[in-house]
Amino acid sequence: MLTKRIVPCLDVNMGKVVKGINFVNLKDVGDPVDIAQYYNKQGADEIVFLDITATYEKRKTLIDVVERTGEKVFIPLTVGGGISGIDDFKIILRAGADKISVNSAAIRNPNLIYEAADKFGSQCVVVAIDAKKRAEDQGWDVFIEGGRKNTGIDAIEWVKKVESLGAGEILLTSMDADGTKNGYDIELTKAVAESVNIPVIASGGCGSLEDFYDVFEDTGADAALAASLFHYGELEIKDVKEYLHKRDIPVRL
Repeated sequence: MLTKRIVPCLDVNMGKVVKGINFVNLKDVGDPVDIAQYYNKQGADEIVFLDITATYEKRKTLIDVVERTGEKVFIPLTVGGGISGIDDFKIILRAGADKISVNSAAIRNPNLIYEAADKFGSQCVVVAIDAKKRAEDQGWDVFIEGGRKNTGIDAIEWVKKVESLGAGEILLTSMDADGTKNGYDIELTKAVAESVNIPVIASGGCGSLEDFYDVFEDTGADAALAASLFHYGELEIKDVKEYLHKRDIPVRL
């Protein structure tokens, strides 16, 4: 059985790690390289590094931060933010990333997923999806530009499409749950995981050890991502893994 992954996320804004609630009210948490190194030692399975305002501010990902992080971290590093074309994939992979996460660019040019998978392999292509439940409670819409713009695209239809185009993984963030610490969005995560055959990383809303267990037990998620819980020292990655191991969830100890 494949082990479930615990993935800390570093949301980076102007070279600093930040955290907010429902995608707003960002607070500075510290230096990304130091934080990534710490999580590496703690036993994180991977690290996700998102330059969260790059696309909105129409600039590229902070390459120097990626390079410095890549030099110090010996687990897979996924980098996203400000990706607009195939050249950005090449530059960021060369800087030390193992995978590239695309969100807005994939919506604007779905063929980018196919091109990137064809050139670098599906394992390098992570499609990040920020989804929010519709007011009438019928499914979820996909948002882009750091949660600022509703595309009107149905999340379930979109995940099926990105898989067909060659994406190797989906990073699924529930905008409704993000930063609330009320638990992962089980309904959304389950619906997405049941719609595709590629790994799904659940993101948004984790607030306790039980939340990690619930998302693995109640959905088909392959990995659980968390940020503020780890950034503020409320939980240690090793404690999460020991807890899950005791509850028969397969993890790499």
